[in-house]
Amino acid sequence: MKKSIAILAAFALVAGFAVTATAADWSFYGSARMATFSIDKDEDSVNKNPLLPVSDGETDTQWTLQGNARIGANVKAGDVGGRFEYGSGPNLRLLYGTWDFGGGELQVGQNYTPTVNFLSNQVFDSDAGLLGIGQFYRGRRAMIQLTFGGLQVALVNPNGNAQITGYPGVDIETTLPQLEASYRFSTDMFWIEPILGYSTYDVVAANGDSEGVDSWVAGAYFGVNLGPATIKSGGYIAQNTGPYGAYQGYGSGATLLQGDPVFFNGSVQDNEEMGAVLVAGFKISDMLGFEAGVGYKNNEIEIGAATAETTVLNYYAQLPVTLADGVYIIPEVGYFDFGELEVTGLADVEQGADTYVGAKWMINF
Repeated sequence: MKKSIAILAAFALVAGFAVTATAADWSFYGSARMATFSIDKDEDSVNKNPLLPVSDGETDTQWTLQGNARIGANVKAGDVGGRFEYGSGPNLRLLYGTWDFGGGELQVGQNYTPTVNFLSNQVFDSDAGLLGIGQFYRGRRAMIQLTFGGLQVALVNPNGNAQITGYPGVDIETTLPQLEASYRFSTDMFWIEPILGYSTYDVVAANGDSEGVDSWVAGAYFGVNLGPATIKSGGYIAQNTGPYGAYQGYGSGATLLQGDPVFFNGSVQDNEEMGAVLVAGFKISDMLGFEAGVGYKNNEIEIGAATAETTVLNYYAQLPVTLADGVYIIPEVGYFDFGELEVTGLADVEQGADTYVGAKWMINF
């Protein structure tokens, strides 16, 4: 009898799932992505193996499945929808549901936050896209978001790994989620999108003392469509992007303390950051395109009478080739200039440069 009940329950569960799945529209997709690059790191590069002789550089071959190769699905059932996406880790990239309530949309789950914008198609470093070097990037986070036309407002899972360099913190206290917002205004010829983000933390020491950290970002991006040509640009200013949880980009060791503030002489010294990006593309034919871009990021901290500063630049150019519908080879060459660590009254510290050449291979299915 118990066995029969168990079989009937299992049948009911499967039948219920089948009815639910039939009622919804499922659209599956995938993207296989291979990175094939040669990377030349000079003798001062922050990415070089520190065990190599000081006067030597380093050359590496990258021939790997990209971490953002993916498989997922979009789901739609009337006013309710959703999406999931897994990367090759495997790692959960996206998982969220949406509800269109007429005047707007409610989104619950993990998705790209409102401050995220993709201007660049740079493919090196698993589609780096100038993110973290010129373009602010918070990434995919758990959040509750409301959308009203071009306006997005979200309460985002805060960064639980906030740091203050030089402060003996043993615990991070967050009383509020991060707040992010963006608004896109667009026409057939151009678009513009301001972004805002704010977060606050307390870093607590073992004796119970604590220091508060405020992190924020403000900026704007825009694009112009000139037929076969496109131009996209923008910039931002920010404070304490490390505690905020922002991605610091390829060669993040060259960024001053990776965006963290410093505890000096009994107080927190904020890490000030600015970034800018410029990308230009041209469609040569249905098979061939061209894109080039540059990203800039500067970090600065005032520590007493001294100032510490770093500036990172990234240049790239590519020739995307479409072999068939969904089949692409994207040759690319690029250069990262990690500049110098400059501190008032001290000798500058060279941080070197990396040069790369190669291609991304991609089949979307």
